[in-house]
Amino acid sequence: MKLKSEKWLAPVVFFAGALFAAWGVYRGEAAVVLQKAVRICLECIGIG
Repeated sequence: MKLKSEKWLAPVVFFAGALFAAWGVYRGEAAVVLQKAVRICLECIGIG
């Protein structure tokens, strides 16, 4: 038997993830992650 609180688990986790993602974008971490991804990708194919 499922508890009533289990039906709210997915929306709460989704909201928390969206909140943390927005906080990271606000702090400018998205640009840092993109720069690192580009650098890794270019190194992987031998250009960078």
